[in-house]
This record gives sequence, structure tokens and C-alpha cells, in this order.
Amino acid sequence: MSHLTVDRPGLSTTVQDLGRRGLQRYGVPVSGALDPLALRLANALVGNPAGTAALEILALGPTLTVEAESVRVALVGSAVGLMIDGHPVPSGQSVTVLRGARISVGGFTDAASAILAIEGGFELASCMGSLSTYGRGGFGGFAGRALKPGDAVALAKAAATTAPERKAEPIDYGSGPIRVVLGPQDDWFEPAAIERFFAEPYIVTAEADRMGMRLEGARLAHARGFNIVSDGIAPGHIQVPGTGQPIVLLADRQTVGGYPKIGAVIGADLPRLGRMRPGDMLRFARIEVAEAEAVRRAQETTFAALVQRIGPVIVVPTTEQLLAVNLIDGVVAA
Repeated sequence: MSHLTVDRPGLSTTVQDLGRRGLQRYGVPVSGALDPLALRLANALVGNPAGTAALEILALGPTLTVEAESVRVALVGSAVGLMIDGHPVPSGQSVTVLRGARISVGGFTDAASAILAIEGGFELASCMGSLSTYGRGGFGGFAGRALKPGDAVALAKAAATTAPERKAEPIDYGSGPIRVVLGPQDDWFEPAAIERFFAEPYIVTAEADRMGMRLEGARLAHARGFNIVSDGIAPGHIQVPGTGQPIVLLADRQTVGGYPKIGAVIGADLPRLGRMRPGDMLRFARIEVAEAEAVRRAQETTFAALVQRIGPVIVVPTTEQLLAVNLIDGVVAA
């Protein structure tokens, strides 16, 4: 069986795709990649459909040994890049490696998450229509959990295709404040609290994971208490418990919750939010629904153009490589 053997798993490496949708009414979280743009671009680089399951790496990457004839991989989401048997490969570029090669990803300093896509994806059992790992529930992905040393993750392809290697420009995640649509329980907060929410900065705390991101900053005073009848949770909803400190709910969020929600991060800013690390500072800005929809459409247009600009990897030999071969085949007398 062709597979990747996990020598070191990294901090938290899981199998993720674009999530299992349509099941929240049964209490099943969506899960999926924290950064779906990185997932889609990494898959494009190795020739996969956009939603093919890949490895999501948080903070510190794994070391994997190739147990297949060959495999094509690409890392997107961090500038750290890959190491193949100790040799660096830039981020945003595919590379094909042979049996026995060791693939490793170091620690990130520029993002909380990155995606390692594999040509063909993984030969794993789908769970409720998705390969995404939901660790708290123990299902999906590889045995419903993050990878561990000694795991053998089955590959769908025994060998890479002969297609040329490809590279892409970096994703433009945007900058500035994280944009938020107010509601549905913004009337549960004092007017001054809403002003403070948009006026003052927040820090991402160490209590941040795939389920949610706890923030520290201006305390938000409730006007009507902090317990509501539990209702549905959307991507990026911002709950505010009794502490007055916001919690932004991410990919593994629960399906319902009983704290008032001051607003929701717009879809276009969720990939950027999912990349933030403990200690990062952020601000929020108010936006209306129609504008949020326009921003999301514009992001999709820009991303589609980025994928269209993917080009071949052009290898320029070094001086040492040129000197190592005979470039003169013969001498002809004048």
C-alpha cells in the first residue's frame, strides 16, 4: 500500500477538506480547513480538484517518509516552505519526490496554519461526505484525530503523474481591520460596548484552536445578561460570555450556542483570521451585508485569476551544476 509514514507529527497535523456541510441541524460541525484559500491553491498546484483533502498544519509541521513510487506535494500558507531530505523547496511550488524521501515542514513564524497538498489525495474512508477531521468528535480524517508518530496515511495514487511542476504567486489575504456584520444579538450589549468593540484593539490569546479564538481587550458590557436561548452558530460568529471578552468561532465551532453574538466576521476575512497566531493584534470594522457580499465576490474573482496565473517551475542551474557536467561535445578545427 502506498502511504506516507509519520516520523514526527508536528504540533497538530490533521486531514482537512472544505468541510461537511448541510449537517449542522443534526449537531455535526462543518470543520474543514481554517484557510480554505490555501487548501484550494495547494490543490491547484498538484492538479487536484479544489476540495481534495490535504494535511492542515498548525504552527509546527510534520516529518513524513514517502512509501510510494513517487509523490507530488505542495505547501501553501506559510513562507517557511518544505524540506525534502534537507533541501529547501519554496512555498507555493509543487515538487515530486521518490520513495524513501523525507518531507518535513518547520515551525511557522508568519501564520498559524498552512496546507500540504498531495497529488491524488488520500485513500481514506469518507465520513458523512467529507474527509475533514473533527477531533472533538473523534471522526473523519485519519482515525478521527491528529496524526501521531508511526501512522501510515494511505495515498490514493501509487505514483505521481509526469506533469511539470508548477508554482503560484502568494495569496493576497488583504489587510486592515477584520470586517464584521453586526448581529443577531447586538441589542444585548450596551451601545458603548459596541463602540468600544470597533474602536479598540484585541489580542489573540493562547486559548485559540480550530474551534474558536479567544480575544483579550476591551470588556464588552451586556445590557440584558449573557445567557440566551441557544441558537445556531454561523462561521465567524463572535460570542461574548460573562467575561465580556469576545470569542470568534472558527471551523470546528459548535452548531448552537447560548451566549449573545455581537456580530459575525465576513466570509472574505475568515481565511486571514484563521491564520492569526497567539499574540497577534487585530481590530474590527463594521460592514453591512450587501458590502460583505460584494467583497466576497471580489475575493473569488481575484483568487480565480491567481489560479489562472499558475505557471511552470523554471529551473535555472547554478554555476556548480554547470561545472559538474561536460558542456562541450567536441572541437571543430577552423
